Amino acid sequence: MAAVMVARQGRELQRYSVSTGGRIVVGCIPYRVREDGEVEVLVISSQKKRAEGEVVMFPKGGWEMDESMDEAARREAMEEAGVRGETGASLGRWCYRSRRYDATYEGFMFPLRVTDELERWPEMAARRRSWVSTRDAMDRCPHWWMREALQLFQDRLLPTPSHL
Repeated sequence: MAAVMVARQGRELQRYSVSTGGRIVVGCIPYRVREDGEVEVLVISSQKKRAEGEVVMFPKGGWEMDESMDEAARREAMEEAGVRGETGASLGRWCYRSRRYDATYEGFMFPLRVTDELERWPEMAARRRSWVSTRDAMDRCPHWWMREALQLFQDRLLPTPSHL
């Protein structure tokens, strides 16, 4: 019997920030290192469309009371992007204004080294996923805080040589 994978629904278990009053969201930057040593990140399409075209972002969603932050990051990666993997140390915390709701959210991002890419996942009908270079992701993601997290990820994963 195959396991049924569905995305969590509802806000009953959501955590809210004491400092901002908005939701606490947790996301990740799914990545892989190709055989040639190049790092690729996995971006997903937003469920919202813009006049300029498709918006890309990283998986993220509410941090729920029955899970740790890294469990939330892994759950969002599986639900939204159809990947599983191992999280690294947090890339940081960002406060950003929700475009949909009149609230300031508190967001945390983690790197996620992808170990398994699923053929079917809960939000596959609503989102497209694609492997891109970090530069391409930086150019195409409209969310400033996700771009900052990507820069920190890139700086951590690809440190510059000390002689520069």
